[in-house]
Amino acid sequence: MKKLVFAVLFFNTIVFFSCISQDIVLFVPVPDRDYSEPEKTINIGSITGTMDEAAVTDMPDWLLAFINGGIKEVENLGSYNDKYVFIGSSEGTNFTALSRWADYFSVEQDFYIFAAARIERKMMLAAALYPDDEYGEFFETMVKKAYSYEYPGAVKEDVYWIKVRVQEDDGIEPTASSEIFIFYVLLSIEKTALQSIILDMMTETIVTVTPTSAQRSTINRLRRTFFEEF
Repeated sequence: MKKLVFAVLFFNTIVFFSCISQDIVLFVPVPDRDYSEPEKTINIGSITGTMDEAAVTDMPDWLLAFINGGIKEVENLGSYNDKYVFIGSSEGTNFTALSRWADYFSVEQDFYIFAAARIERKMMLAAALYPDDEYGEFFETMVKKAYSYEYPGAVKEDVYWIKVRVQEDDGIEPTASSEIFIFYVLLSIEKTALQSIILDMMTETIVTVTPTSAQRSTINRLRRTFFEEF
C-alpha cells in the first residue's frame, strides 16, 4: 500500500466530477504533487446575478471574502476567528440539479472529505521528504483514519448561489460567452473541537504503527506544530 495516497489522492488540485445527465460540475479538493493551494476563483466582475438579487457588494461577507482571498480570508473575518471554515462548490447550467445538491449536502455524509483533505495537506506540507518516507506507516494510516473518522460539531452554516458569465474559447481566441450558476456551501467547525478530534486521531494512530526512531521524532514534532498555519 506504500505510495497509495500519492497515487490516488493529490491535494489542492480541483478535481472535476462531471454529472453529464445533470449538467453540473462538483469541486472536491484532493492532494496535488506540488502541495500548493490553488483555489478556484472567479472574477467578481463576471457575476451577473445573485441568490437574493442583491448587488454583488451586498453578497454575504463570507462569500466576498472567499472570492477575494480564499478560505484564509474567510477565517480572518471576526465571526469565524474561532472556527475552521470549509467551502464546497458546484457549478453548471441546471439550476434544479444544483439546488438539489445544495439541499442534500450534509455534514454527516460530506464534511469528512473536506476535513480529511486539509489534514492530509498539512502532513504533506510539514514533510521535508515524501510523507510516507518521513512518517512511515503513520502517514497512510492517519490519512485513512481521517477519511473514515466522525467530526461531531461540524455545521452547515449557509448556502448561496451566483450566476456568472463565462467565456468560451477554442484554445486560440474567445468564441462565445454563456452563463452558469455556482452554488456554494459554507461549513464550519470550532477550532477547539477539530483540534481535539485530530489529536485523538494521532494518538490512536501512533499506537498502531512501528516507526523508526527518526520517523517517531518527526511524528512527535508534527504533533506539536500541527495547528500552525493549519
